[in-house]
Amino acid sequence: MRPLLVFCAGTSWDGVAGSDRHLATALTAHAQVLWVDPPVSVATPARYRGSAGRRLTPRVSTVEGLDGLVRLTPAAPPGWTRPGVRLATWPLVRTQLRWMLRKLGARPHAVVACSLDDVLTGWPRAVRTVLYGTDDYVAGAQLMGQDGMRLLREERRQLAEAELVVAVSPVLAERWSGKGARRVEVLPNGCDVEAYAAVDRAPRPAGIPTDRPVVGLVGQLSDRIDLDLLDAVARLDCTLLIVGPRRDGWEPERFAALAARPNVQYAGPVPRQELPGYLNAMDIGLTPYRDSSFNRASFPLKTLEYLAAGRAVVSTDLPATRWLATDLVATARTPDGFAAAVRDALPSARDPRLVARRQEFAGTHSWQRRAADFAALLDLPAAAPAPEPQEAP
Repeated sequence: MRPLLVFCAGTSWDGVAGSDRHLATALTAHAQVLWVDPPVSVATPARYRGSAGRRLTPRVSTVEGLDGLVRLTPAAPPGWTRPGVRLATWPLVRTQLRWMLRKLGARPHAVVACSLDDVLTGWPRAVRTVLYGTDDYVAGAQLMGQDGMRLLREERRQLAEAELVVAVSPVLAERWSGKGARRVEVLPNGCDVEAYAAVDRAPRPAGIPTDRPVVGLVGQLSDRIDLDLLDAVARLDCTLLIVGPRRDGWEPERFAALAARPNVQYAGPVPRQELPGYLNAMDIGLTPYRDSSFNRASFPLKTLEYLAAGRAVVSTDLPATRWLATDLVATARTPDGFAAAVRDALPSARDPRLVARRQEFAGTHSWQRRAADFAALLDLPAAAPAPEPQEAP
């Protein structure tokens, strides 16, 4: 049997695919993966419950089209996120997880926590415990509507329980090293190269002007985004195309004023399978993040995804962008500088040689490569090489 990885995710498999889901999927080339959703209350209405059942028992399912991964959705009591009930939630989740492992007849090689939830406590020494940190959860407490002091306590416990801490950025790795983590390694986000390889053949959505360049932002609109940078881009002779959901209460008046400009189009959230068409329409992709401690510790997925699509990129001057060490991403610190970087990038945005360079560069940062690095940290076997194509007889 192949080694088993227990991947305790920070988000449900049914939600937006984030770093944890991309990495877990790629890791199926190295190990069997048991994906563990965040728990779902038995009192949650059916339309929000996903794969969870009504009883206080876990739900087991498979993911269509993906071998090597089994999904577990633990059940939790009503109000499980409340302080008092929360103390009982995670022992209950760990009990359901051990039930699942007995059902599989396997002991995990490692348990990976993708959040600060208490899933690393109580494992035998032979089971490796890993914290895979995709964000600075404490710095993002206000953004996520969480209690910062509680997250600080949970962070301290998680770092003490984890034999290995894998951080998405050097900034986050340095912070956790300073908090006493035993071993910290940096593993930046990757990108799904194949998903964006055929962007230029995807159908372009109707209604997007073709008489001037299109500069776009794909992603969730929240306090992470610097509206001053978008306002500056909107003053250029281009179409500003914005794609993605907007967080409730985020800059309602300012964003409405931006979206009302004649050269700004807000598409709202779109299905993932339609994103290639919107990227086809764009000449430049934007990563307009605010300068905050949360953003400085992050590693934006969108920057690599734009490059995988062959698009020019203009980003805030983030540590993660500097880590990439490439001239394929232009950076700026001020609204005027951001707009100037966009203006300078437009003439060569569709240059076929640059498109090829961007895609080649993104290929060196694929999720398959990130999974290989993660597997090496855990002493997992290398992925089997892809079979050679057979010639027709």
